[in-house]
Amino acid sequence: MARPRTERPDPAALWALVDDEGRLAVRVTPGARSEGLELAEGRLCARVRAKPEDGKATAAVRDLLAAALDLAPSRVELLRGATSREKLFRVIRDRV
Repeated sequence: MARPRTERPDPAALWALVDDEGRLAVRVTPGARSEGLELAEGRLCARVRAKPEDGKATAAVRDLLAAALDLAPSRVELLRGATSREKLFRVIRDRV
């Protein structure tokens, strides 16, 4: 059976949430039925299938963010919230 398509908002809307220092706050729901990103009330919410054990959910969120922003996963790093639903990531933009 094919995997359902992951829901993602427009990349421009995601980049608008990144502050001047490259930080992006995300509310995470681990163990969800489907994966996706959504904008709700001016914040970014992420749903991932991975369970919150051994950093698997955090890694899944990082990969989801990287794909939505069209970046390599190495360009998205966790700053705070390794064991919390509220996570703060740093997004490293390409140099132009």
